Amino acid sequence: MNRQLLIAAALLAAFSGAACAGVSADEAAKLKSDLTPFGAEKAGNKDGSIPAWNGGYTTPIAGDKPGGRRGDPFKAEKPLFSITAKNMAQYADKLSDGTKAMLKKYPDTYHVDVYKTHRTAAAPQWVYDNTFKNATRAKMNGDLVEGAYGGIPFPIPKTGAEVMWNHILRWRGTSWQFQISDYQLTADGKAVLTVDATGDQQMPYYFQDGSPEQFAKSNEYWMVRLINSGPPIRAGEAITGREQIDGSKSQAWVYLTGQRRVRKLPNPCCDTPAPVTAGVMSFDELETFTGRLDRFDWKLVGKQEMYIPYNGNKLLQPTTEAEVLDKHHLKSDLVRWELHRVWVVDATVRAGQRHQAAKSRYYCDEDTWICVLSDRWDAQGQLWKTVWSQTFVAPELPGVIVGSFGFNDLLSGSAFIGNLYNSKPAHYPLVPRYPDRVFTPDAMAGEGVR
Repeated sequence: MNRQLLIAAALLAAFSGAACAGVSADEAAKLKSDLTPFGAEKAGNKDGSIPAWNGGYTTPIAGDKPGGRRGDPFKAEKPLFSITAKNMAQYADKLSDGTKAMLKKYPDTYHVDVYKTHRTAAAPQWVYDNTFKNATRAKMNGDLVEGAYGGIPFPIPKTGAEVMWNHILRWRGTSWQFQISDYQLTADGKAVLTVDATGDQQMPYYFQDGSPEQFAKSNEYWMVRLINSGPPIRAGEAITGREQIDGSKSQAWVYLTGQRRVRKLPNPCCDTPAPVTAGVMSFDELETFTGRLDRFDWKLVGKQEMYIPYNGNKLLQPTTEAEVLDKHHLKSDLVRWELHRVWVVDATVRAGQRHQAAKSRYYCDEDTWICVLSDRWDAQGQLWKTVWSQTFVAPELPGVIVGSFGFNDLLSGSAFIGNLYNSKPAHYPLVPRYPDRVFTPDAMAGEGVR
């Protein structure tokens, strides 16, 4: 019996190691044939409603101003059809539970305008080259990724955790600035400004001259700082964060104007309220999902065709936030939805862990690896929140990146909409690499003005 148990344990260990390792060279070769360089199916679907990928969108957009506002490459297009509370049963198999719940909850204002599908995802060749290398060298060590650098870590994923790491380490540029306004929408339909800010972000994981060995010395993949100019009660506040592959080592600091000092945040992760959203969203809801995987068990459900927000440059065109905000959500006429293939991943709270959301489901675009939608259930099994991210095309990057993001509380009726750029002179301008000292608490303290 003991001998049989030892054999079984050895087989299990061998199987687990294989599951966590990169794919074979033969399988990775598909990234240069049947699959896109990021691992999506290159071919379209059977009826042509999803076209073949032909390199993405890399040509300048009419109306774009370098370092300024962005135009809409598809402004002449009209919706193919609209999905409403009355006809959603016809499209139910291609809608998330959260989208269907929104259609039911706000039947007079919420609808899904479906446009022609454009597969605009793109990246520089060096990012594709790194992605190809990652396919065979990257691996999972428990909840953490190892050996990946400068590209999608698992372009041919085998597990739900690998899909989520693809989202976390997705291509979105190396260094960029942003000017944003964030709003809480109360249950009675009032828009309350929570943040008006300017910020800087950088991804050391995508330094073109780096290597997996250099990156492993710090494992810091994402850095951010944000300085508030409004509302008046929050003017002068600031936050700086440095995210690591091992989320337990990530660090964040806030500058508090009333105290005129910097304080370190004790737990910048998971369901802790995020100061950047005035505490309305949790850290792991930012841009649909951000942060640590160790609170959940992750299950790869599979791939399916879904209507998702995509190529949302249309949302950037109005010049005030008031033009894009409805009482309970973004104005439906300004949100573009397309049919795309997505990876579906379920997350359930792991034994011994705690989280406000007992279960979540994520819908992650196969072309960009952006998880554009998620739904969250509470401990009573009620569908609690639908979380979303809007994307837009940035051909000079090139790539498709997250713009606005937020959630709707389906139980209370409140909502949050973050990263609106409409009243700002610039939409996600790309900038040269920042010195590392920019993303430090000392720098934030030195810039304190109140």
